[in-house]
Amino acid sequence: MFDIGFWELLVIGIVALLVLGPERLPGAIRSTSRALSGMRSMASNFKQELEQQLKIQELHDNLKKAEQQDLKNLSPELKKSVDELRSAAESVKKPYQKKE
Repeated sequence: MFDIGFWELLVIGIVALLVLGPERLPGAIRSTSRALSGMRSMASNFKQELEQQLKIQELHDNLKKAEQQDLKNLSPELKKSVDELRSAAESVKKPYQKKE
């Protein structure tokens, strides 16, 4: 991630110890590590959301291709995408169906 070697980390640690003092240094390290882990989790969530949106876009594109071919003589990839979209649509409808 960063190109920081051992000696650079040692200098940063000594400067932090001199500036913050031994009483506040552990708290500063904890808050810094929490902030870094929070940023990592936000980046991970963003990446997952972006991948999901790209997959949805790909499914929509495949559905448009399938509709242009009138849902006949589809390639296996397009047929799989159409089936996935149909199953997703059915799963969305289930909670809203009236029980008889």
